[in-house]
Amino acid sequence: MERAAQGADGGGGSNSSSRSSSRATSAGSSPSCSLAGRGVAGRSAAAGPGGGGSRSSPGSVAASPSGGGGRRREPALEGVLSKYTNLLQGWQNRYFVLDFEAGLLQYFVNEQSKQQKPRGVLSLSGAIVSLSDEAPHMLVVYSANGEMYKLRAADAKERQFWVTQLRACAKYHMETSSKMMNQVEGQQKNLVHAIEALPGSGPLTALDQDLLLLKATSAATLSCLGECLTLLQQSVRQAGPPSHKPGASETILGWHGPMSHSTDQLKNGTLGSLPSASANITWAILPNSAEEEHISQPEPEPNSGPELVLSEEEQSDNEDKEETELGAMEDQRSVILHLISQLKLGMDLTKVVLPTFILEKRSLLEMYADFMAHPDLLLAITGGATPEERVISFVEYYLTAFHEGRKGTLAKKPYNPIIGETFHCSWEVPKDRVKSKWTSSNSPLSCQEHPVADDPSQSYKLRFVAEQVSHHPPISCFYCECKEKRLCVNTHVWTKSKFMGMSVGVSMIGEGVLRLLDHGEDYVFTLPSAYARSILTVPWVELGGKVSIGCAKTGYSATVTFHTKPFYGGKVHRVTAEVKHNPTNTIVCKAHGEWNGTLEFTYSNGETKVIDTTALPVYPKKLRPLEKQGPMESRNLWQEVTHYLRLGDIEAATEQKRRLEDKQRMEERKRETLRTPWRPKYFIPEGDGWVYFNPLWKTH
Repeated sequence: MERAAQGADGGGGSNSSSRSSSRATSAGSSPSCSLAGRGVAGRSAAAGPGGGGSRSSPGSVAASPSGGGGRRREPALEGVLSKYTNLLQGWQNRYFVLDFEAGLLQYFVNEQSKQQKPRGVLSLSGAIVSLSDEAPHMLVVYSANGEMYKLRAADAKERQFWVTQLRACAKYHMETSSKMMNQVEGQQKNLVHAIEALPGSGPLTALDQDLLLLKATSAATLSCLGECLTLLQQSVRQAGPPSHKPGASETILGWHGPMSHSTDQLKNGTLGSLPSASANITWAILPNSAEEEHISQPEPEPNSGPELVLSEEEQSDNEDKEETELGAMEDQRSVILHLISQLKLGMDLTKVVLPTFILEKRSLLEMYADFMAHPDLLLAITGGATPEERVISFVEYYLTAFHEGRKGTLAKKPYNPIIGETFHCSWEVPKDRVKSKWTSSNSPLSCQEHPVADDPSQSYKLRFVAEQVSHHPPISCFYCECKEKRLCVNTHVWTKSKFMGMSVGVSMIGEGVLRLLDHGEDYVFTLPSAYARSILTVPWVELGGKVSIGCAKTGYSATVTFHTKPFYGGKVHRVTAEVKHNPTNTIVCKAHGEWNGTLEFTYSNGETKVIDTTALPVYPKKLRPLEKQGPMESRNLWQEVTHYLRLGDIEAATEQKRRLEDKQRMEERKRETLRTPWRPKYFIPEGDGWVYFNPLWKTH
């Protein structure tokens, strides 16, 4: 530090003045902080009146990306700051080095160890640096990746100097990133134009597989970089403390090139949004056929009333739930590459032709039913003695519901429901298995066990019905109820999708309401987005986005965040949650873990609970055999497609699916010609959503 001060002063000046006065270094004390402005040539670094150390003024070249016209090669700043570690160790002196060129804030145990590996490194690109009154002379650095440093300087002047330098570094590197993104975008466009300009025949064409792969991966890379930059920009505006708003010195220049829709903010989270037009992934097998081919499926009757599903006709589901692995998909690689070559970033996928081999052997309506595979946890919610117990029980159920809804991690897509398609099922839950977590002491069943009540009178009945009520936009509704527990759930959801280079994103727009009639409580909840990643190799699924749960009557709410995997390192399938009592601003529960693995809950009384979603009992749904199902019930409607997929006959499955979708398009054109609106059987529009025609709250 003293040598640095000498260099800045041209060898003159007092060495002793280059350090702040030494102070106690015990936890909680205000430590000394020595500063040395690097890269400052031809100007004095002498301290001003009342100063205790050598400084560069905030307006000096130390705060700019270059000193004297050259690139910065040395750290802009280094010295001792006090860093908050934890409750036990408190504040500890650490030696910090601000590497302006690299955009990094590093710290070491002491100055002597700074030639060794740093104890910690914080990237400053997109970081927020703010003042804090939590402790004397305190500042906080919020990194874009969520990491945070709480630091203290020796006095207010030194604190402000550090803040100025850190903010200047963060701004410089965000500006640099924006400029680089513009350059990369231009280069990627030139690459695409060069490939598309190739002749249609000859030794090298625009449809060469290697060139298609290059085109796809370059687009995906650009998308990922754009997402990263946008997340950094959002962190500056949103991720900091609520009281902090970036000032003029913190203004971040964004990437002003033509960004894709994927960089907008989702309605229900902070991930990339989807095109504003109503869209779902209609993975049609072929373009519309010119001929209107007659098929054996009867035309649905739009004005027919609800059908009565008899419980005594339902049987336990023995359907094979496993999905076959896609492997490396070498045989299908050329199909995927040709498809990707036609797509643009952020493109609406409504009309996109996607291959059959990625289809799951179930309808989307049935997938919603599979999210109810732990009905004992759902029915236990109403047994909570207080509003706090009930909202926590609902959050626990919500977090465990997604594991069984997905058939493993493999990214396959369920059938798009045909308008008028329905799905009916039910569950029988032994009464001795429905216990509030606050009173239950029994250990959970293993996931291999299928709990079934021998005596129906000793079980609760949970009924489920789903219906596709609209084609444009594609809206699905489902409703389930348990009359004995006076509980029901009503949900409407529609999908919006986008192409993201090497992945596909689907946003689930809409909301559901859990009603506990005995308590007069309504819990409104939203759903996360889903992403199919690595579509050129072995696709896999992850959930992402921020969802909310809230009860207006009790004032309790929860925020659940499904974290997508970081671009570098990090875990997959992470989820965190926080339950709050809004009138008192009290956090009553926190949770973290993996939505398809282990979840840990921590309650306000200090107790903790661990739930292994893979070990929870799976209750088999009951439904009628195919011969007793109506023509528009999911299993019956899609049985030929499912049959050929099981046989591995992709061509035959493709033809059956084409027939169903051609039939739907033909019926839609008929309704448009006759100006006859579609009338669903089980759900009616109400406000911005849809409600079951005969809900429990109207009949009881």
